[in-house]
Amino acid sequence: CIKTGYTILDNIIACALEFKCIDDIVLAISEGDENLEYIKYAENNNLKYIIGDQEDVLSRLIKCAQLTNATDILRTTSESPFPYFEILEDVLKSHYQNGSDATFIDDIIDGCGFEIISSDALRKSHKLGDARHRSELCTLFIRENIEQFKTKRIKLDRRLDREDLRLTVDNPE
Repeated sequence: CIKTGYTILDNIIACALEFKCIDDIVLAISEGDENLEYIKYAENNNLKYIIGDQEDVLSRLIKCAQLTNATDILRTTSESPFPYFEILEDVLKSHYQNGSDATFIDDIIDGCGFEIISSDALRKSHKLGDARHRSELCTLFIRENIEQFKTKRIKLDRRLDREDLRLTVDNPE
């Protein structure tokens, strides 16, 4: 909110901090002077962060996992300001019980989803994928090569599967 100075990032982090199942929050910041504010934000809020390649988002996620020795990461972005965290603990529990490489919530209002991906799956995707797999579409290799990974797609209430709605801040439309 412009009046209060409360940002989308503030909101996502505040929501994430409510969950004991989240051990660390790490900002994956891309290189460039235009991103210096994110570094300052992380430092002012005592958050861990990494700085990485602008195009290779996948390598940034891998660096985040390495920084915290994470076996799995919860991925969400500031372009999706309303992650449906109400189901996070159940989704994470399912992810671990199934020994999943990746757990996806796809059939949900755009801007409300999140992904849980194992560090091993991230590294395998980076090694075997090409440039398009390392972009902001960092789980594309997994999705295109589903037979090489153990994945789970979480089905939600059909009322949340709304292709007519978009709650994102990344495109003008």
